Amino acid sequence: LESLRLSWLVFSRGFPVSQFVLVYKRLMSIVLSALGLVFVLPLMGLIAIALRLDSKGPIIFRQKRVGQDGRLFDLFKFRSMKVDSDADSQFRPAQENDDRFTRVGRWLRRTRLDELPQLYNILRGDMYFIGPRPFVPNQEQEMAEKIPFYSQRWMVKPGATGWAQVNYGYCATVEDNAEKLAYDLFYIKNMSLGLDLLIAFRTIKVLLLGRGSR
Repeated sequence: LESLRLSWLVFSRGFPVSQFVLVYKRLMSIVLSALGLVFVLPLMGLIAIALRLDSKGPIIFRQKRVGQDGRLFDLFKFRSMKVDSDADSQFRPAQENDDRFTRVGRWLRRTRLDELPQLYNILRGDMYFIGPRPFVPNQEQEMAEKIPFYSQRWMVKPGATGWAQVNYGYCATVEDNAEKLAYDLFYIKNMSLGLDLLIAFRTIKVLLLGRGSR
């Protein structure tokens, strides 16, 4: 990030993405998310029953996230926290041993199964499987004000996983987010089928080893 200058974005190609890559990512998103939803539907039904029996509240949690070009969309997840855990509307990132988790929710977070409803986000075009991770509006606005070129990560659709996620993990400070932005911009600049396959492989490895969950 220290090497980037505004003139580089103005007088060079900046962070363009080829139409071929965009078409490939959209087609793969439709096919894989549709197949994924069919395959995991029985599991999602069991999770819904477990959530209903474990605690009161909606089964699906929806939250506004910032997508491509800064547009907001509703991101869907299985609810893993108690109802009104963020009643003050101030989003607080999940912490290890967070007392806001329900019993089933803690297990869902550990296994990443709370992310399964995002297959619907991918199918309807809010997200790709792989891309910069979307965050809540107040967090994105704060980072955009403090970190130069932060809004460049909104040039493409966000993803359920990404280069920054498999390399860096959770962010706690502005400096962490700046480092993660460098990974996001590297991905946008070098977006390709080969890089997506590498990220998919590393994501599967992280899931199987259970690393980084909160």
